[in-house]
Amino acid sequence: MPTMKFANIILEANQRSVSYPDLYCRSDQPVIFDDHEGEWAMYRAGLYDFNTYFNSLSVMKLRRYTRSTGYTLHLELRGADCTVTQTMGDAFAVHPIPVNEVEFHVAASDTWQGLDIPLKVKDDMVLIGFNIETQGRVYIRNGYYALDYEGDERPVELALATTTFKKESYITHNIGLVRRKIVESGEDIADHFHMYVIDNGRTLDAPALASERIQIIPNDNVGGAGGFTRGMLAAMDQKPRATNILLMDDDVDVSPESIKRTYNLLRILKPGYEKAMISGAMLNYEVGEDQWEDIGYMTPEGTFSPCKPGLRLVLFEDLIYNELFKPNKVMKANLYAAWWYCCIPLSVIDKNGLPLPFFVRSDDAEYGMRCKTPFITMNGLCIWHMSFHERYNAAVERYQTTRNTMIAKATTGVARRSDFMHELHNNIRLELKKFGYQNAELCLDAFEDFLKGPGFFSQIGKAEETFLRANRVKEQLVDFDQLQRQLDADPETKGLRLNQIDRQLIDGDKPRTTLERLEDYVTDNGQRYLKTEGKGYAVIPLLGWVYPAGAIRGKNKLIVLDWYNRKGAVRVKDPERYARIKKRYARDLRYYRANIKRISRDYAHDRARLTSQGFWRKYLKMD
Repeated sequence: MPTMKFANIILEANQRSVSYPDLYCRSDQPVIFDDHEGEWAMYRAGLYDFNTYFNSLSVMKLRRYTRSTGYTLHLELRGADCTVTQTMGDAFAVHPIPVNEVEFHVAASDTWQGLDIPLKVKDDMVLIGFNIETQGRVYIRNGYYALDYEGDERPVELALATTTFKKESYITHNIGLVRRKIVESGEDIADHFHMYVIDNGRTLDAPALASERIQIIPNDNVGGAGGFTRGMLAAMDQKPRATNILLMDDDVDVSPESIKRTYNLLRILKPGYEKAMISGAMLNYEVGEDQWEDIGYMTPEGTFSPCKPGLRLVLFEDLIYNELFKPNKVMKANLYAAWWYCCIPLSVIDKNGLPLPFFVRSDDAEYGMRCKTPFITMNGLCIWHMSFHERYNAAVERYQTTRNTMIAKATTGVARRSDFMHELHNNIRLELKKFGYQNAELCLDAFEDFLKGPGFFSQIGKAEETFLRANRVKEQLVDFDQLQRQLDADPETKGLRLNQIDRQLIDGDKPRTTLERLEDYVTDNGQRYLKTEGKGYAVIPLLGWVYPAGAIRGKNKLIVLDWYNRKGAVRVKDPERYARIKKRYARDLRYYRANIKRISRDYAHDRARLTSQGFWRKYLKMD
């Protein structure tokens, strides 16, 4: 029966591993990197647990998705006496449980001793791993899990596509990692791998960064959707043709081991999962042990949502939960995998067509819901990404998301039960209550552009044009120094000092009585019917989905702060502008009700054209 090296035991020397060592090894003594031949020292006598996010083996999922039949742990050790014991976790485990039948004593030695330990697997095991109990300092190197598998290995040609726009520090770092750890690794993946960097900003030094298996492709600024599609077409055109393409954001920190494991997983998939998408998790760039999402779904209310709650990946019970989680019926109807790390078979692209030309936002969600493949997730497959609240952009959230979700539903029929009109109404009303008039108008810009039909948004250059316009007309933030000068010049806010504000004030709210709630609902915070001028000011967060109703009621000014980026703006109550926006919205709704059936037919009729290679090659100026 054939055997393959599936997953390396990884111990890394970087800021993340130092800050969150329990992602790799839990121990009661230090684990120290020794730069001599890539070895690590388990520094003193103690217990070192490797049943962790990166160094456990997901046997339940491997048995479900692959043709694996046997599991072996390879270790190379030297130093003091030690004992290696297999551990496991079942559905209710909160700590790794020793498998006492698999225990190996290693005598003290100054020379390297190689171990190949057959691991015991039972039906109730979700994760397996190992611990090492040492009697003194022990060095470890070249550890990995090997799998026996049935049948022949699938031929895999893996392409990695990443789209970048003037984010040189992120992308050059990731190119360097891929070159050192994958292209030059000497492992099987090195001969079956290509990386395509789609440079939408045309700022990268291609000759310095490119190599035989790493290609820099200068591209017009067509956003993430256009960039990833350019990568898909490159993967189709390469010789030999790629079998799978891994889409990955540029502004992420990647573990090359995740890419290696993805490649190895593809090689031994069962026939029923050969068309599955592999979805890597988004871990928090700032809090590296926190998982935000690995698969998401479109809610009935028309919003994007992770399927799983936030998880702490240094907790063993959360590792078990992560593996066992099953989407419910509502989630299953509208599942997607985000393109911060998503591996798609090219056969799926051949069958379902290319993405829609959205520029940014909703392209990945629409595509996942359209293709309706199985989704594979697994501990250890991930990237680290900036969390969304730290990069809130109204041009994206109010224009792109509003427009693109409506286009997606009309064109390819995804998310049929999601009410995007409800979401539009909710967002407009929320912005108006918070005096965010520019952002409410962005929602209407998006709605009206949707109503123009497929011929409008699919014009060459229109995606960039509309996105740049949305960025120009959105609420403009200024840095704290300039904001303080604005506050000082206004008698109503002159006493407010930004350096005396903290997050407790920014994120705080005040209670409301039932009568006050009713009044706010009817008058939209004093802007219709019983109009009030408002008095004083409140300090609130920038985030569009936040509604500090008690803090803002009855106020004339709102100081909106993006505390993470140290920017903000002053909003002033303007009932006349409110009335103009409401009138415009009512006019748009009348047009929508009278024409939506025709508009939807136009979008659906254009589906084949918009997702075809012919359209995209012309759109990307490849022909």
